[in-house]
Amino acid sequence: MTQTLTIVARIEAQEGKAELVKAEMLKLLEPTRKEVGCIQYDLHQDNDNPCVFVFHEQWESEVLLQDHLNSAHIAEYVKAVDGSIASFVLNRMTKL
Repeated sequence: MTQTLTIVARIEAQEGKAELVKAEMLKLLEPTRKEVGCIQYDLHQDNDNPCVFVFHEQWESEVLLQDHLNSAHIAEYVKAVDGSIASFVLNRMTKL
């Protein structure tokens, strides 16, 4: 049996850009959840710092994650938030 790939992506918006970044990330939910290989795709916002967001994701494989990262909706998101992101960290994780 193949182990699923867990992704934890932490995105911090530039000061004053949280609402823009949030709106653009919310647009990713529906199309991503319909992608082949997407098991889970949830967005969270930090309760104390509204500029901090975390995606918790599960994918069937690295190949299908790469398809997601190369998708049109991700490209549109990247273009829309250009200059609005302070930091982005993507961790590929395995459940123990």
